[in-house]
Amino acid sequence: MSKSDDDSLRPATKLVQGGRRPEWTGDPRLGGGVVNPPVWRASTILYDNIADLKARGHATHDKLYYGRRGTPTVWALADALTGMEPGAEGTLLYPSGVAANSAGLLALLSPGDHLLMVDSAYEPTRAFCNGMLARLGIETSYYDPLVGAGIAELIRPETKLIFLESPGSLTFEVQDVPAIVAVARERGVLTMLDNTWATPLLFPALSHGIDVTMMSLTKYVGGHSDAMMGSLTATKAVWPRLRSAAYQLGQAVSPDDCALILRGLRTLDVRMRRHGESGLAVASWLAGRGEVGRVLHPALPGDPGHAIWSRDFGGASGLFGFTLKGVDEAARTRFIDSLAHFGIGFSWGGYESLVVPSNPETIRTATTWTDPDPLVRLSIGLEDAADLIADLERGFSAI
Repeated sequence: MSKSDDDSLRPATKLVQGGRRPEWTGDPRLGGGVVNPPVWRASTILYDNIADLKARGHATHDKLYYGRRGTPTVWALADALTGMEPGAEGTLLYPSGVAANSAGLLALLSPGDHLLMVDSAYEPTRAFCNGMLARLGIETSYYDPLVGAGIAELIRPETKLIFLESPGSLTFEVQDVPAIVAVARERGVLTMLDNTWATPLLFPALSHGIDVTMMSLTKYVGGHSDAMMGSLTATKAVWPRLRSAAYQLGQAVSPDDCALILRGLRTLDVRMRRHGESGLAVASWLAGRGEVGRVLHPALPGDPGHAIWSRDFGGASGLFGFTLKGVDEAARTRFIDSLAHFGIGFSWGGYESLVVPSNPETIRTATTWTDPDPLVRLSIGLEDAADLIADLERGFSAI
C-alpha cells in the first residue's frame, strides 16, 4: 500500500506520494529505495519453478506474469491515478485517450445495446461510435449536452450506457452530471465521463456518481507534450469488466511512457493552478475586446455553464474558445497565422500554448451550432499571461 491510500490526505499530497510503494521503489537487500519507481522494461518474466508459474498465473494486476500485464512502473502510475479518485477500485492504462475511450465502450456494450453519446463529444469518440460500434450492432443516439435530467426521456429498455464529456472540448458546454447520474442510476444505466479537461483535481468524477472516468493522460497529466496515453478509472462494480476486456484486447503501455506520465503527475497541482489562472486572465481580457463575439469559458460569470461549473468544479483548466465577431474564414486564418507564442497544433494541456480553428457545425447531429462567427480554440500554457495577451493583440491587428 502506498502513502497516498490514506483518505485523509489532500489531492496535492496524493499526487506526490501516489504509486511509491516500497516494493516498487526499492530493495531491502540494497539498503533502501529511490524516489521514483524505476523503469521496468520486460516482455518475458522468469519464474523460480513451475509451482511459482502456476501461482502467479492467477494474479490479475500486481504481480509479474508477462510484460503485457505490466511491471511496477506501470502499476505505480495506475495506483497513483486510482488514489486521485475517491471510491475507485482501479485504473487501466491504454496507448492513447482514444484507445481508452474505445476500450471502455467495447467493454461495457454488446450487440443490440443502445448508447447515449453527448453531442459535444471529442470527434474521434464520435467516429468510433459511428464506425466500429455501428458495425457491431450497437446503436448510438446523440443528445444535447444541456439535457440534464431530461435524459430520462431518451433512455430505452436497451440503453446500457450514457457517455458524458464536461465541458465539451470544442464548445465547452457544462453538463449537469449529478442530474444525469441520478436518472441513470434509477434506470440501471451506467455512466462514463471524459474528464480530460478538469482531471480529478478539479472534478473527482466518481465522487459525483460516475461509474467510469476517462482521461487522455497525453494532456494535462503528462503535461510536456512528449508522451501519449489514456486511462480508465472505475468503481468496484465495473472494474472487472474493463480489466477483462483490456486483457482480451491486448492493451498495453510502455513503461518508459509511464515514467514520463508519472513525472508529469507529480507537478499536476501547481501546473493546473497556473493553467487556470492564466487561462482566466486571457479569457477575461478577450471578453472585453470589440473584435470578440463571445468567449466560451465556464469560469466567466456570463458563460451559460457558469452556475453548474461553480457548483461542481474546483477550478478551471486552460482550454477554452472564443469567436471572432463579424469576420470570415480568411480573417481567422490571418489572426492565427500571425501569432508568435501560440503553436498551431492539436492536443492541449502541455506547457506550451496552442491555437486551432474549430468548426463544430460540421459534426453536430442532435444540436445545431448556429453562431455565424468563426471559432478559435486556445490552450493556455505556462507562459506569462501578459505575453500571451500581447500576442493576441497583435493577432487582432492582423485581421
